[in-house]
Formats: sequence, C-alpha cells, structure tokens
Amino acid sequence: MSTRTIRPRRSTLAVPGSNPKMIDKARGLSVDALFLDLEDACAPNAKADGREIIVKSLNEGGFDDKIRTVRVNDWTTPWTYRDVVDVVEGAGANLDCIMLPKVQNAGQVHALDMLLTQIEKSVGLEVGRIGLEVQIETASGLIALDAIAQASPRIETLVFGPADFMASIHMKSLVVGEQPPGYDVGDAYHHILMSILMAARAHGKQAIDGPYLAIKDLDGLGRVAGRAAALGFDGKWVLHPSQVDVVNEVFNPGQDDYDHAENILDAYDWCTSEAGGSRGAAMLGDEMIDEASRKMALVISGKGRAAGMTRTSVWQPPQ
Repeated sequence: MSTRTIRPRRSTLAVPGSNPKMIDKARGLSVDALFLDLEDACAPNAKADGREIIVKSLNEGGFDDKIRTVRVNDWTTPWTYRDVVDVVEGAGANLDCIMLPKVQNAGQVHALDMLLTQIEKSVGLEVGRIGLEVQIETASGLIALDAIAQASPRIETLVFGPADFMASIHMKSLVVGEQPPGYDVGDAYHHILMSILMAARAHGKQAIDGPYLAIKDLDGLGRVAGRAAALGFDGKWVLHPSQVDVVNEVFNPGQDDYDHAENILDAYDWCTSEAGGSRGAAMLGDEMIDEASRKMALVISGKGRAAGMTRTSVWQPPQ
C-alpha cells in the first residue's frame, strides 16, 4: 500500500501548456488540480516553447493550493525525455506531479521514476517528492494494470483516458464517454472503470475519470461523472470553466449522506466505549451499525471534510 499523502482531486483541469492566457485563467478557477499539457493539447512545433512557458508559469506561482501537474508526451515519441528534463530541472520545486500518458506496461513507469530520481539528485531536489499520475489509454495498459499500479511508490493516481482507449479497442463511436450506438444494455465502460478502480484501491491510489468533450452539455457531463462517482472514483477531468462546478458537486457527498456518515462515526465511537457499554454493534435510529458501517462512513465523511462541508445535524448519545 502507498504511504504517500494524496490530496483530493475532485476536478482536474486540462490546460494547454503552450497557452499563457489559459494558464493564467486557470489560476483563478476552483479546481482541486490542474495539469499543464505538453501532449495532445500542444502541437509538435509548439512543444519546445511549451516547456519554456510551463517552467515560467510554475515558477511565477499563483496556483494557490491546487495540485500542479505537467503531462509529458508518452515514451513512444521523441519528446518525453526532454519534457521531463526541462520541466523538472527548471521548475521541479514548484511541481507536484508528472503525468505519463498511454502507459502500456510497468517498465515505462520504472523508466520515468529513474529519470526523475536522477534529475532530483542532480539539481538538489528532494528525491521522490514529485509524484506520478498514470494514464490508462490502451487495451495493453488495462491488461497490465496491476503491475503498472505498483511500479513506483511515486504513483498517486490512475487516470482513464477514454478517447484513446476507444480507438485502441476499435469502439464503434465518435462520442467520447457516451454509450456507443447499438449498445443498449448495461454500460460499455463498466469493466474498464471497475478494473482501474480495483487496481487503484488495491494499491492505495486515486482513480480519476477522463474528460467529457461535449463542453456545452452539462447534463451529459453530470450523468457521466455521476456514473464514475457512484462506483467510487475520486474525480474527473474538466476541459472548460463551465464544467468545474458540475464535477465538484458530483464528487462531493450529498449533505444528508455527509451528516449521516458523521453521525454513524459518533454513534459507533460512543457505543464501543465504556460509557456506551463497549458494544460491537448498536442501533442508530432504525439502522444497525457496526465496524463495517464505520468503514463505509469514513469514506463519505472523508470526502465531505476534504470538500469543506459542515454538519447540519449532530447525533447525541441517549441519556
């Protein structure tokens, strides 16, 4: 299990690394995390300039407490090593994570980990502080998930990349994240999402859903984000400021659920104490609660506390 302290990522904003205006705008948005992109959102002839812009932007700061990530190009391209070297040597002290796209196997994660370690030692950065976000975007990556998830102690998240994955498996659709035409029973993405989630939870990582490209369809965004949140995913990417509030709200617990979770924790603490009779199970209203209830409540209360929620009801022990 990972021992890294991993902060919440309800919403992660994708920002083109070669666009200073969009980077500046991202500083003021209410996202938990953002990544400055050197891959798909940065044209081949703009990547060198993009690295310089990213280094300058990270060193200028102004991102408050947002998680600051840079997505480099994948290892099959000629740009990856230079992305990592230039960004980490230039702004490693102001960088939280490197995101590696299109991960096919554990060896690609090992290679990035070793490169980061060499750079950190060379320039005097704390070794191992910079985390990794790993994108699963191909069939081979999904099959190798368990090995990938434990390939480095730096890994903080496993991220689903839906568009490239759909292409990888030849899915008959051009609408990213929606059910493919003709698939009218169940969810075409359920196995993929659950596989990523199981690997993440087994190894103490976060599971993050990828983007919803129809940026004006906020109802559709809410529906697709709700699917991932219901399974247990920690967050989702956003591509536009209009998507931020929708995604943050979806990945927050509802107020009633948050209150109920906190009340379960209070009631269970009391009933297992000497004052409560040192019982292993008790009733909370019409509901029996026990250790399993406490574990479930910890998940919901943790999400609510991380989001800054406050209780509207407080359980009181019987007199």
